Amino acid sequence: MPILGAVSERVSPTPVRARAPRVLAVASNKGGVGKTTVATNLAVYVRALREDLPVLVIGLDDQGFLDRMFTLRPAGPGGGNLKHAWAERSLDRMIQLGQYGVHFVASPPDLASLKARAEDPDTLRRILERTQWDGLVVLDTKSDIEALTLNALHAADRIVLPVADWASLEEAGKLYTILERSDRAARARILLTLVDARTRVDDPHQDLRAVLEAEIGRRGWARYASYLSRSPRVEALNSGHERPLSILHHGQGTVVHRQMRTFADEVLVDLGLGGVGGPRREEAAAEFPMDRLGSVGGWKTALLRGLRGR
Repeated sequence: MPILGAVSERVSPTPVRARAPRVLAVASNKGGVGKTTVATNLAVYVRALREDLPVLVIGLDDQGFLDRMFTLRPAGPGGGNLKHAWAERSLDRMIQLGQYGVHFVASPPDLASLKARAEDPDTLRRILERTQWDGLVVLDTKSDIEALTLNALHAADRIVLPVADWASLEEAGKLYTILERSDRAARARILLTLVDARTRVDDPHQDLRAVLEAEIGRRGWARYASYLSRSPRVEALNSGHERPLSILHHGQGTVVHRQMRTFADEVLVDLGLGGVGGPRREEAAAEFPMDRLGSVGGWKTALLRGLRGR
């Protein structure tokens, strides 16, 4: 089984294109698998682990989740968003610094006109090639397989497919079929999400995670060794506040906090950006406390801002 946590036991990944930026897309045709949680928090963790690596996150939907999570100040009159960047064929003017030192592009209020300009699935790839960004780009896609999602799949060096249950596994299969048609399947990686060890299947001694891992191996799909557990406390970080909160700063003490740190490190290695390594322990955020502009700061600063929810 091609598991990324053990390089000697897996097929060598397709080399990342020799250009900047590195592009990672998180995609699933099924909602409720933690796709946006993975995309946004991966950006935050990578920024904390690699302060020297600029991180840009782009949402290809009109839900405004990224804007609520990362915006530092209200947009001024005539503020641009992804729709304007698409028209200009460059993101340069629309990139803004956000919370946790992560940069982002504001989401469009309506996707209709943007989708009409995205019929060519290579449009976003060309836009990113023209954008002056030497770092990592994380693309959060909509839960569909329409024009913008196809653009993300064509632009990405790595494609993370969250799988939480059998239904999302089958949806991942649809994406694999699309990727195989364009010779991009080797770029895809399964990430098991919302794992609950208490969920059993037919065999009372076998949990759902084991069943999914076995089926992923049978289909020959590559998957990350990391996985993310279900956590009501982490889910509340998205739904219980006006501004979605990061797991790194507000989910300390949860197993997902440690798992996200491990996953981010694994992604960095897989993308050829170098891993951080080091211990995987609950105090990971204390090792990499960040102030709101992304610099490494003292524990007191991180704690006080965490208490304010900032």
